[in-house]
Amino acid sequence: MAPVARSGSALRGKLPRAFRLVVLPVIVLVLWEIGARMELFNPIFLPPPSRIFSAAQQLLLSGELFRHFADSLRRIAIANVIAISVAVPLGFFMGLYRPFEEVIDGFLNILRPIPPLAWIPLAILWFGLGEKSVVFITLISAFFAILLNTIAGVRGVDKSLVRAALSLGATRRVLILQVVLPGTLPSLFTGFRIALGVSWMSIVAAELIASSSGLGFMISYYRELLRSDLILVGMLSIGIIGFLMDRGLLWLEQRLLPWRVRLEL
Repeated sequence: MAPVARSGSALRGKLPRAFRLVVLPVIVLVLWEIGARMELFNPIFLPPPSRIFSAAQQLLLSGELFRHFADSLRRIAIANVIAISVAVPLGFFMGLYRPFEEVIDGFLNILRPIPPLAWIPLAILWFGLGEKSVVFITLISAFFAILLNTIAGVRGVDKSLVRAALSLGATRRVLILQVVLPGTLPSLFTGFRIALGVSWMSIVAAELIASSSGLGFMISYYRELLRSDLILVGMLSIGIIGFLMDRGLLWLEQRLLPWRVRLEL
């Protein structure tokens, strides 16, 4: 009986949070539907949720939405894997070795303020329309978010832990792998989450211009057909997928870093 009671109390503890997460979206959808049916705004430009859900069902049944989603997800996965592979080691070197940072910091700080979308003309010139251009633009979006958080994480490692490891005879390799890397992980996950969000926004914008598939292309295509319901399906799909990816990274962080304590007021 005790396990059942505990699981019941846990479920009751989760219900209020689940309710808080859905109550505002439900209220917005209800008011939106009522406003459309009362013709408070033009349903051609802002169709009611019922029409949007019907359009989403149409895209799901035809498989079109899954195809565009798969293309966008593949590109963002490739771009983020490359960004992590380059930005994390580079961030460690810049955080650990001040002379190396002084050599490369000026060059990177010139490139960092350039918006990712400003690279689209060059990307098309270098790689043409399609996969490579979109991946390149997405890669730039993710790279700097990961790099800056890696540098901040390395520099934020508790110095007393470093001194303690050195006093116990730790080698440079042991110091980096067993002290600096674990101390940097919280900042790394923060960088991954920021990079995923920024790159997700950039990939959609890039697909509007430089691709013939993906959620961004789908939105642009149905704009030309004046199908606002299908445009909103694409937009809501982007929001839902982005939310799920962020929650997935947060879940992974909580499992890998159970010792990290969040401040709650």
